[in-house]
Amino acid sequence: MFLAWRELKFARARFGLMGGVVALVAILVVILSGLSSGLVNDGVSGLKKLPVTAFAFDEETSIDSAFSRSTVTRDQLDDWAEQDGVAEAALFGNQLVNAEGPDGEAVDLALFGVAPDSFVAPTADQVLEGEGLDAPDGIVVSETIADQGLAVGDTVTIDRLGTELTIVGVLDGQHTYGHVDVAYVPLATWQEIHAGAMPGDDVRPEAYDEATAIALRAADDADIDLAAGDAAAATTAVSLEESFDASPGYAAETLTLDLIQTFLYAISALVVGAFFTVWTIQRRHEIAVARAMGASTGYLVRDALGQAAAVLVGSTVAGMAVGVGFGALLTSTPMPFALEPVPLAVAAVLLVGLGLVGAAAAVGRIARVDPLTALGGQR
Repeated sequence: MFLAWRELKFARARFGLMGGVVALVAILVVILSGLSSGLVNDGVSGLKKLPVTAFAFDEETSIDSAFSRSTVTRDQLDDWAEQDGVAEAALFGNQLVNAEGPDGEAVDLALFGVAPDSFVAPTADQVLEGEGLDAPDGIVVSETIADQGLAVGDTVTIDRLGTELTIVGVLDGQHTYGHVDVAYVPLATWQEIHAGAMPGDDVRPEAYDEATAIALRAADDADIDLAAGDAAAATTAVSLEESFDASPGYAAETLTLDLIQTFLYAISALVVGAFFTVWTIQRRHEIAVARAMGASTGYLVRDALGQAAAVLVGSTVAGMAVGVGFGALLTSTPMPFALEPVPLAVAAVLLVGLGLVGAAAAVGRIARVDPLTALGGQR
């Protein structure tokens, strides 16, 4: 690194400009990573926190719209409960509704219909305030509902139906689905709402045997044979992670941000490669002198890559620090933004790694530098 450090000191303006570009890319990567994590949490955090291994939907329903179109029955639930590897199975209802708060304010809710005694019902350690799911008209809501001014004891009224639901508990942390706050509601109440029944109306008996999906939990150290269960129950089962695609807008949002991040990584590698290509051409004579004095190609390549690594690591760390600082300000806004260590670490490694790939492609020119150039062989 002797030559590398001297060159970094000598041409600090040019390397500073290069580092500034990498730092800006790092800032953009942090912001995009935060937006991606924030959108994922805002879209499927309610699903992610369910103790579910897989969901089974009606076999004729497309996965990308399964939570809004699928209908399964209690008979299918019984078929799944008998499958090997299934520790517990429960009906699970999912529906987005518009409602009004106690003062007439608009409230959007993602109703999760669950049997109060099932494994998908909120547990006591998840309830931050109030109590768990028990009363027929009681709902347990996400902590983020407090942003709308609602609290335990408040009543929300479902639009067009007039069904009144009372908040009996508040969950710890964010529980959202499709960018809407989750409200756990007893399955029977959810079935009446899903059937479009107004208070006091008769509900067709079959409605109490229906739900959106069947939630499955695998036994300890066991795997569920989803194909066998589908064949027995006439369903289409997918893992919990795969079911995220059924959340409104989830696939489109994540794919868009992932594509933008991919282009940023590619741009960073190309910019770094272009810079070191020009830099290698400019110092061709100096490299030839070093070769003529006995420096091996391997030494010069390692020196150049070390130089690139120093610029990339320093610029990436600086850019990440600025990005995290800016992102901390965004977390206090209504924007769905969340900084998570693992995605940021992966982004930093990719940024440095791909930058080194671009630099390696550029410094390959060193191997073709003729030491006779330094001795006047081309004069």
